[in-house]
Amino acid sequence: MTRRQDFLLGVLGAAAAFGACEAVSRAGIVRRAYLPPASEVLARAARLAGDRAFLDGIGVTLRAWALGLGLACAISVPLGLLLGAVPVVEAAVRALIEFLRPLPSVALIPLVSLLLGSGTRTEVTLIAYASLWPVLFNTVYGLAETDPLAKDTLRAFGFGRLAVLLRVELPATAPFIAAGVRISASVALILAVATEILSGFGQGLGIFIAEAQTEPDGTRDVLAGVVWAGVLGLVINGVLVGAERRLFAWAREPGPAQRKPARIRA
Repeated sequence: MTRRQDFLLGVLGAAAAFGACEAVSRAGIVRRAYLPPASEVLARAARLAGDRAFLDGIGVTLRAWALGLGLACAISVPLGLLLGAVPVVEAAVRALIEFLRPLPSVALIPLVSLLLGSGTRTEVTLIAYASLWPVLFNTVYGLAETDPLAKDTLRAFGFGRLAVLLRVELPATAPFIAAGVRISASVALILAVATEILSGFGQGLGIFIAEAQTEPDGTRDVLAGVVWAGVLGLVINGVLVGAERRLFAWAREPGPAQRKPARIRA
């Protein structure tokens, strides 16, 4: 399937979902107080693009998202390289990692708020905690998938452990790290909005949604905010996928064993 076909199918699926919501609401199957017509929600979301206060809130959410994701990458990539390169360290901290990984970040909001107070520090900390795991494990897995022949070749030529890491292991692990960053970017955005919704004060997209749900007729604004969250996630994922394809196109190229043999003309 080509990229254009994939894009058209995605647009068709989204149009079908919005059409179904429109039909259900217009037909009265679900009360408009619970499910406004999709056309009204989309119109409201479009009008929010001209609201300066709303756009400032979007900027606050994206800033917390970027800080949390950047902090997670700065911690998880070196830690993943250490765990993947030194089996003794990985065995020593495995139990601690398996204990911390299942803890939901949202459940830590009261504890982190008590320790750090309310505001950006709490939000960034929770985002970094949730975003750390995909990058960390992808780094460890990528390091394990490095071609051992390439590493042995450099060692045979007298290169040290650091040179092997920088020249072979890190470049080979980079596509795995990029995939982990792409996954963590979605997790970070979800947690940024969720943290703002649960905190209920400050500024951001989640705050807009939290305040809208307290209004008597705020369902439309809530859904419009959700549409904006989905659009942001779609744009972020598209940018990261495009960058990944450009930077690591060589990682998807078939090797000599996977290429089709050329036809021999008689």
